[in-house]
Amino acid sequence: MNIDKGIGPAADSMSPQSTKPVENPTENNGETMTSRLSQSVTRATALLTDGYLGSDEVVRHLLDETTSRRTMDLSDLSPEEQAAIVESRSQQLQPGSEALVERIQQAAKDSRPFVAKFGIDPTGAEVHLGHAVPMIVLSRFLRMGHKVVFIVGDITAKIGDPSGRSDERPPLSDEDIARNLSTYREQVTPFFDFTKAEFRHNSDWLAKITLPSLIETTSKIPLSMPLQRDDFRNRLDAGHGLSLAELLYSVAMALDSVEVNCDLEVGGIDQFLNMQMGRKVMEIHGQTSEIVVATSLIEGTDGTGAKMSKSKGNYVPLTAPAGEIFGKLMSIPDRLVDQYLRALSEWTDAELDLVNTRVTDGTLHPMDLKKVLAGEVTAALHGVDAAMKAREEFVSRFSKKSFGDVDDLPEVTNTDLPVVDILKELGFAKSNGDVRRVAEQNGLRLVIETGDVQDQVTLTVDDIREPLAALLKERVTGEGGTYLKVGRKLARISG
Repeated sequence: MNIDKGIGPAADSMSPQSTKPVENPTENNGETMTSRLSQSVTRATALLTDGYLGSDEVVRHLLDETTSRRTMDLSDLSPEEQAAIVESRSQQLQPGSEALVERIQQAAKDSRPFVAKFGIDPTGAEVHLGHAVPMIVLSRFLRMGHKVVFIVGDITAKIGDPSGRSDERPPLSDEDIARNLSTYREQVTPFFDFTKAEFRHNSDWLAKITLPSLIETTSKIPLSMPLQRDDFRNRLDAGHGLSLAELLYSVAMALDSVEVNCDLEVGGIDQFLNMQMGRKVMEIHGQTSEIVVATSLIEGTDGTGAKMSKSKGNYVPLTAPAGEIFGKLMSIPDRLVDQYLRALSEWTDAELDLVNTRVTDGTLHPMDLKKVLAGEVTAALHGVDAAMKAREEFVSRFSKKSFGDVDDLPEVTNTDLPVVDILKELGFAKSNGDVRRVAEQNGLRLVIETGDVQDQVTLTVDDIREPLAALLKERVTGEGGTYLKVGRKLARISG
């Protein structure tokens, strides 16, 4: 079988040139049947090819189709097709897709479940879209009919994942961890049916690890293995601290894999070396080493190139209201639309290639595609109806010719404050750095609206510490409504 990469079912249905049925379709009463996913791709492709994606009606039909894939039964896909889906959204797949096919086949031959695992540490109270990328991959295993284990690392959170850090992470108390993880299960339920998937805390087994057991395991791991990591070597070279607990983090994480005897672990590419340790420790414990799936990291919404993270404030929480999710996604640079669709939707490579071609040849406006992306993610978390309502509200607010027609804009009443403080009070930015980045990208402006005419004054990085009143007096001439615009966020100045 010749299978191209993609999130769809198999070769022909996945390739950019065709949406034909899969090469080894199932049989039903002597009749040839394509997979459920292949049929969905065919229907969506018709909309993406001929539909006007600026139309609410067309977009609703598309969202109904693609959102239904998030709960679609994928058990009619062959092991080769399943592996192709996984490989298409992996930055690293070790040892490779052929090994994954063999592992799935062997589990079936042994009449045991194929076990896929994902772990997350409750180092903060919010789960965001960056975390969702590997979770979406894991959710497909559940729908393929495999066993999925979602592990919350309430023990490993005490150490804190050292990956990519330039210094030691401040320790979390038991109270911090308990508070953070209290809503994790609820936050990730849009991606998992926990009547079928397992939700576990690693304290259930790690709290019982004895010192002799830990010594026996670690005695078989060369110190060179964790120290080969660039982030550890860089910290040591720079004179920063590196605790023994941080060296043990990947071992503790690996013991999660031993506990569930997993066939496959999925995580972000920043977890790749930690997951490599999982393969080693499983071997030490006499188990077959897990297959590792490392997914790409998505950039944050600020467009600076930094990965999405809570510390940078460039993230989208899974618990955010539908309108906020839609608006945050509409604020990303156009260059991130393909990356976000690839990571956060159930679209196939063929569908992505199709819309990208339409954007290139001018038959699809990038703004219409971005609205589809915003709808896809909003629908995943809140449903299609909420996504369409958020779309309507966004268009109503930002497509009107006059800002004066918008009734519910936030207002700036104290113009004596510096611009940077005003933006933080409005909730338009979380830090001075956020404001600085927007200003550097020419996204911070004063808008003066007189009738149907709008004049805009771009504010510089030097301006953000000036009182707004001084800037208004210096830069604004004439009468009319005055607004403060930050990217796509808008506030009326009334003070």
